Amino acid sequence: MNDIKLPSGVVDDWGVLTDGYAPWPLGGMDETGSVASTISFVRSGEHTIIHDPGLVRSRAAVLDPLGDRGFAATEVTDVIISHHHPDHTLNVALFENAKTHDVWGIYQNDQWHSRMADGAEVAPGVTLVHTPGHTEQDISTLVRTRDGLVVFTHLWWTDSVPEEDPFAVNSDLLHSFRERILGLGPVLIVPGHGAAFEPSSKTPR
Repeated sequence: MNDIKLPSGVVDDWGVLTDGYAPWPLGGMDETGSVASTISFVRSGEHTIIHDPGLVRSRAAVLDPLGDRGFAATEVTDVIISHHHPDHTLNVALFENAKTHDVWGIYQNDQWHSRMADGAEVAPGVTLVHTPGHTEQDISTLVRTRDGLVVFTHLWWTDSVPEEDPFAVNSDLLHSFRERILGLGPVLIVPGHGAAFEPSSKTPR
């Protein structure tokens, strides 16, 4: 039985602002390379949301496509981070007026509001689910759009690699939550370091 709480309502708009990337196969720990998180945008009612504003080649890679949608950084109301690795969090401060959501709470200025993310609603059509595996603190963001369910998640890096996350703190949980997300029905996956994809028989499970 899949007890993941689905969003109620439908968002007004959404999109990927910049596709992430990461080196694969990985080299040694002393290797220097380029890595970027996939950064996304959601608008729902009075909420303008950015997901995973981490490492990018330049801030323009986030701010320019956001501006193309008619929004300035100061107008972003909420930031969601999938987990606390710096490649997904480095540019949170670009959005100075936003509340930041993670697995434990909601933060703004000097205010810390404790709440666990699992089942929490950020905006109409946007809910969070705790999906540990890559880290103990990973959350996925479920977004109901006019075209169906979209899931922003680090359960996958890309549409095809890696099958086994080399940094996973719990591979069994990661695989379990992959199956649970795919069991939600037709979904579009927005992974941590790649372009959005529709799952297929070749999708790592």
